[in-house]
Amino acid sequence: MAYIIGIGGVSRSGKSTVAKRLRDKLASMKVFTLDMDNYVLPENDIPKINGHPNWEVPESIDYERILTLLDEKEFIYEVIIVEGILAFANMELNKRYDLTVVMEISKATYMERRKQETRWGKDPNWYLEYVWEAHLKYGQYPEADIILSGEIPIDEDDLNPILQKILATPS
Repeated sequence: MAYIIGIGGVSRSGKSTVAKRLRDKLASMKVFTLDMDNYVLPENDIPKINGHPNWEVPESIDYERILTLLDEKEFIYEVIIVEGILAFANMELNKRYDLTVVMEISKATYMERRKQETRWGKDPNWYLEYVWEAHLKYGQYPEADIILSGEIPIDEDDLNPILQKILATPS
């Protein structure tokens, strides 16, 4: 049965980077990475905010599909990494995690990084503020096993506590 890791944090906090580095460090194992961005519901099914799709709420994610996928993959893979801004917003998913990792950054760092983001065009300031507030409401996980700072680049020492927990777990 797979060891399931949840990695959460606000936009631009380093979730994907940590997931990729863990996958690379665990190259000798069968690892499946689940990026929650790939499980967003169709735009017409997502709640709106100011007339735009509201990607920042749990109702925007197809958790049923994620849970079904975990059921399918947990006996095929040794490690499953779930990462996303709403990784901790679903109680059923939270019950599946063997390890939870929260990526923390300050609001100032978040704002600076999001203002440099170009994938979706320039976001208005009200939306950047809204994303931060939604993170505080839906993205927190007070019982996290490991908290990493995304303020500076993640190095090997930051990953060691995660790797030790995975490798110490009997398969």
